[in-house]
Amino acid sequence: MAYTEEKKIDQSSSSDISNAVDKTLLEPPIEDSLHRGLKARQISMIALGGAVGTGLIIGSGTALRRGGPLGLFLGYSFVGFVCYLVMVALGEMAAFLPHKKGFAGYATRFVDPALGFALGWNYLIKYWIVTPNNVNAAGVVVQYWTQKVHIAVWMVIFILFIFVINLLGVRVFGELEFWLSSIKVTCLIGLLLMGIIIDLGGNPKHDRIGFRYWRAPNGPMGTYLKDQVHDGHLAIFLGFWATLTNALFAYIGTELIGVTVGEAENPRRNIPIAIRRTFFRILVFYVGGVFVIGLIVPSTDNSLFTATKSKTGAAASPFVVATKLVGIKVLNHIINAAILIFVMSAANSDLYIGSRTLYGLAVEGKAPAIFKRVNRMGVPYPSLIVCTMFCCLVFLNVSSSSAKVIPLEQVDLVTGMRQIDEEEEKFIAEQEALGPRTRFQKFWDSL
Repeated sequence: MAYTEEKKIDQSSSSDISNAVDKTLLEPPIEDSLHRGLKARQISMIALGGAVGTGLIIGSGTALRRGGPLGLFLGYSFVGFVCYLVMVALGEMAAFLPHKKGFAGYATRFVDPALGFALGWNYLIKYWIVTPNNVNAAGVVVQYWTQKVHIAVWMVIFILFIFVINLLGVRVFGELEFWLSSIKVTCLIGLLLMGIIIDLGGNPKHDRIGFRYWRAPNGPMGTYLKDQVHDGHLAIFLGFWATLTNALFAYIGTELIGVTVGEAENPRRNIPIAIRRTFFRILVFYVGGVFVIGLIVPSTDNSLFTATKSKTGAAASPFVVATKLVGIKVLNHIINAAILIFVMSAANSDLYIGSRTLYGLAVEGKAPAIFKRVNRMGVPYPSLIVCTMFCCLVFLNVSSSSAKVIPLEQVDLVTGMRQIDEEEEKFIAEQEALGPRTRFQKFWDSL
């Protein structure tokens, strides 16, 4: 049944672009094609919790210091709104043309092959960098409990784990991500409820906090670099601007749904549903999460300054800072375990995205043809092996002298989001010329 559906979709996609001059726009033959093994429930859960990593439950502490509670809330809300608009645009293209080349393939199809080449390689390089970044974060999280085992050992274990999971095929990957995302969603809901209870006075000190930390001297806005710029208004703006960088990092991976199009069962039905759920993920987990953090953690508290300089797991989370301020114990170990699940799930998803992006480039002739080979389970194993090799960059952090690697992933995400917008503009123009567009055409249809 799945094979028949895959064949129909591939034939449909091929017929949609049969008039194209560039034959590389055609779908690959079945023997070199990915398998559509991701079920609706897996895609929906990945849309809710997939790729949520340290950017939210750890990186938000730095953003709170710089932007204050209101600046943090506005920054994450603004980036989340832009992110959702981009996801709606991507969802419309994916529902119309559910091909197996990622959204770089849409740049080739609707704009220009040169843009598809540049966007695809730019996106791939991002995941060559961010995957080892999450593997390193996982090793650091484990060191929160014990430092008797060298961090390089944990790095090797985690790299082998995500490699094996991806090698076993998309069905195994989808099932694992389903359960990991379920755990992440449960943890996030628990943290939000804990924060609300702490704020309303349900803490050992029976202290009702309310919006106390939104008033001076803690808020509502931060004054970032005030001593350098000597201008209060400019410092407030810089504080808000600094939160955008942290928010951008937190939203990395949201586009995972667009990459899964090529391996999703019934993508024209399941992808729009998943994109709609992305709205609730952004609103509840990201925007709601930072709102709660701003309520229970003062932006000027010394413990927050110490936490954001920490290098060991839960100690850097503002949620842990909040529990310490009100005298709650033990919870830091639970949060550290949750963070480990977060970063391992993110690393697993990153390796998946990187291998499929390299596969898509090879299918279009923009990378060596060897990378479009797949095994009997539909896994592009040459692409997977190369992307796994780049995980070895994580061993740079074993030596403190080489621990500073430029975080290019934020630049890549901005570029990718902008190019998806341009692809959507070209797509709309083409569809208006051909006739009625898909049901997934309007922003308000997706709410």
